[in-house]
Amino acid sequence: MERRSGAGLQVDSGEIDRTQTAKFLRKLASGGIRSAEAWSSIEFRLRTEAEADPRIDLRYDTRVQTINQDDESAWVVTNSGEIFRGDILIGADGHRSTVRRHVAPDKPNATFAGYLIWVAIVDENDIPEEHRPSLNAPKFTMPDGIGDFLLGSIVAGADGSHDLGDRRLAWAWYDNTRNDLLRRLGCVEGTIVRHSLNAPDIPEQTLIELAEQASVRWPQPWLAATLHSIQTRNLIGIPIAEYVPDNLVKGRIAIVGDAAHVVTPLTASGFNASLQDAATLADCVAKEIKGTEAAEALLEYESRRLKDVRQIVQSGQSFSRSFGQ
Repeated sequence: MERRSGAGLQVDSGEIDRTQTAKFLRKLASGGIRSAEAWSSIEFRLRTEAEADPRIDLRYDTRVQTINQDDESAWVVTNSGEIFRGDILIGADGHRSTVRRHVAPDKPNATFAGYLIWVAIVDENDIPEEHRPSLNAPKFTMPDGIGDFLLGSIVAGADGSHDLGDRRLAWAWYDNTRNDLLRRLGCVEGTIVRHSLNAPDIPEQTLIELAEQASVRWPQPWLAATLHSIQTRNLIGIPIAEYVPDNLVKGRIAIVGDAAHVVTPLTASGFNASLQDAATLADCVAKEIKGTEAAEALLEYESRRLKDVRQIVQSGQSFSRSFGQ
């Protein structure tokens, strides 16, 4: 498992959660409120809970090289040669999922949607005091832009504080004008997203252009936040990929989250759909499973989730078709 930073995520409050598992995961992730949150805050709460459970063994900086299964078990082989076996194997390994290649070998890759988003989180005290939002400012906004657009969220500070001066500003700038750059730098090859455009690799000219565009497009406090991110290279360009699954399971192996379905962030549903995957899967495998029961339990998970997650991804594809280049 590799730890990642990420930016902001929309977390629902869970009014529609029907099972105790879903309610528990939602409360753990969101604190019981509907809000935009920094992924680092969500990941901290989830990781703290996992580390406190003696039944869970977390491994960081460990890469899965191969996976396989037979009639008795499923297993992974890591980059250090370790082998881990289990009755079932669940791939939650993101939009470039290794596990998906086993589950859906005829459709292994998410495809480029035709645009990227620039994302960053800025400490409130890093922007001029006169531009900091008031305590009653909207927690979520979409300023008017020209051709592209920005989503801005006021999120808690790293210590969880919502006090003035302690908060953070998370922003996501949708940009459909950099596809040539993404291809030139190898971020996108053909229809496949290979990697994000990390801050050190962003050309200086691109940063200059972004600062010029921001200066005529975004109001405060988002102008100050974007300019600070650009000037300090505290941003990342993420080529958007999408994946509509045809199946979620193969034998003893299943996929969840972005490994199973990749949706444009504009829908604000990716994290919530992943949480529902986890809760549904947990309910399906809650009882002791032996022999063929493992595959049967995973097929139940697929039957309960496949239609919904296909619709979630497809709901964002109309935007991608109109905005992507």
